[in-house]
Amino acid sequence: MAHPTQLGLQDAASPVMEELVHFHDHALMIVFMISTAVLYIIITMVTTKLTDKHLLDSEEIEIVWTVLPAVILIMIALPSLRILYLMEEVNDPHLTVKAVGHQWYWSYEYTDYINLNFDSYMLQTQDLTPGQFRLLETDHRMIVPMESPIRMLISADDVLHSWAVPSLGIKLDAVPGRLNQTAFITARPGVFYGQCSEICGANHSFMPVVVEAVPLEHFENWSTMVMEDA
Repeated sequence: MAHPTQLGLQDAASPVMEELVHFHDHALMIVFMISTAVLYIIITMVTTKLTDKHLLDSEEIEIVWTVLPAVILIMIALPSLRILYLMEEVNDPHLTVKAVGHQWYWSYEYTDYINLNFDSYMLQTQDLTPGQFRLLETDHRMIVPMESPIRMLISADDVLHSWAVPSLGIKLDAVPGRLNQTAFITARPGVFYGQCSEICGANHSFMPVVVEAVPLEHFENWSTMVMEDA
């Protein structure tokens, strides 16, 4: 998760997020090179009194500064389109979870199981235990098996919400009357935090998302226990 004074992105916990981090670094280096070149040209023009008549009227340099930006845009666009297609792919999911946004909590339904659903509310500050995070911890976490393709179906019951977990590379709007779909794979066990990322009313800041990835055996034990309790 994010920490104070952090400048970069959160550590990737899914293959898609790893691709997004690589693309971010790729685009940032291109921006850095362009900024350096522009700064050098500005300093050169300001500090020198010499002029070159070939630069004042030259077809060659006009071709260069027309073609070069197009090449740079292609270098940015192609990896971006590839990641967009990867983010939309849902191939043979092992588990489907439906998340519905309410004012102001999330409800989860594991559609492959009978009677496996629950509501997830933010824990109040006075109920937190040592090690838990204020405004990010919930009373019920969304448990998923690690290294398994998970399909998320996201909707809302009242107003617009947005189900977002930055370390998994997921941010999808929850729209009333509409079912949006995405998928992810957790590359490692852990607890991953997110929040509603669409302004949805007075308590918009108080409906966190907590995804816990566990080994498959632990997930099966958890799902059996929850269904027995229900």
